[in-house]
Amino acid sequence: MPSRSPAAAPASARSWLIWLTAAFVYILAVFHRASFGVAGIEAADRFGVGAAALATFTVLQVGVYAAMQIPAGVLVDRFGPRALLSVALVFLGSGQILLAVADTYSLGLLARGVLGVGDALTFVSVLRLAANHFPARQYTLVTSFTGALGFAGSLAATLPLTLLLAGPGWLPTFLIAGVVTMLFVVVVQWRVHDSPHVRVASTESVPMRDVGRQVLTALRVPGTRLGFWTHFSTMFGQNVLVLLWGVPFLVQGQGYAVTTASSLLAVFVIGAMVGGPLVGSYIGRRPEARMPMVVTFLIASGLTWTVLLSWPGRIPLGVLVPAFAVLSLGGPVSAIGFALARDYNPLPRVGTATGVVNVGGFVATTVTALLIGLLLEATGGNFRIALLSVVAMLALGSWRMAVWWRRARAAVFAAEERGEPVPVQLRRRRWDACVPVPDRVAAPV
Repeated sequence: MPSRSPAAAPASARSWLIWLTAAFVYILAVFHRASFGVAGIEAADRFGVGAAALATFTVLQVGVYAAMQIPAGVLVDRFGPRALLSVALVFLGSGQILLAVADTYSLGLLARGVLGVGDALTFVSVLRLAANHFPARQYTLVTSFTGALGFAGSLAATLPLTLLLAGPGWLPTFLIAGVVTMLFVVVVQWRVHDSPHVRVASTESVPMRDVGRQVLTALRVPGTRLGFWTHFSTMFGQNVLVLLWGVPFLVQGQGYAVTTASSLLAVFVIGAMVGGPLVGSYIGRRPEARMPMVVTFLIASGLTWTVLLSWPGRIPLGVLVPAFAVLSLGGPVSAIGFALARDYNPLPRVGTATGVVNVGGFVATTVTALLIGLLLEATGGNFRIALLSVVAMLALGSWRMAVWWRRARAAVFAAEERGEPVPVQLRRRRWDACVPVPDRVAAPV
């Protein structure tokens, strides 16, 4: 059985304070990630580009984020979350400062790429820190709280940022945001400890030639693959709407005003902020309910998209609001993927496995966003046809998740038959076979 730290005792108040400091770094990252959403008009004027070129900013950042997840996981396992959070703040601040002074399209793209690197280092580091400080039964709750707090960054990047751009303007707003972010490095170095007992945890240095082997080892674990496809299937639908296509769908496809469309997207923020802690606390108490909850959400999501895409004529607000509320739970449910990565991998490899899992949802988001754009161009702006790509991606992810759920259960049951110690949550005939498993039974079946 992989060694676990900390023990099963609840985390101390000091550990909660350390996590909260790290979570604030994630809030800053989400703020910077979402800041371009309300700066689009100013950016188009500043860089002299059209809508297609403007969309490249979002696709670039999400692509960089996804590409960096596995390297980020390897780095946090090697250097620790405290160091990676500090580096993330430097990249985030530098990217925003560069954006503040950028006056060409290419320089603006570079700035968002730098910011994307910093964003990519943040969430994995916070989850790795949580794995060090919290027992398994609290880990999912802490993960859900982290995701919920991130939406505070999204809220700060809406009306407050809009008012700042309309007042002080582009340069002061983004320059101050970048400088404040970089200064928070001092707080991280002062308050964050890698583990409950030491400020900087001593980790075994992994030679660069063994990095690929470490990633492959994490990938061989059925629970890691299950976490990847769980994350892939559950969170991309809301991301596609919030980050890029939600407002065009509601305005151009449904005929709503821009202000109404923006208000409707707030349903995703509120739903995730409320649903995150509720989902986390429930599955923390009942880990065997994790996969049934994922399956329930996927069925509900499929039915929701069926209603939205088959509704005759304009979809009324009375249908859109509950539909978006259902889809908003994809973020909280996707946190189950990180719990699988933690439970199935030994602690020194949790960061790498978490990075692998986190790639899933953002790969799905990037691919689906591009497919929607291509289908819109091919069909002359038919959103009903273009959004069918969401349904196709949902079907693909659900199928692969079912395959790896079966293989994860088979690995656990095989260990039980060999007489190896298996935790009570893994007893045969339980729906969920997704908590700590010995490494020697982790190979795919």
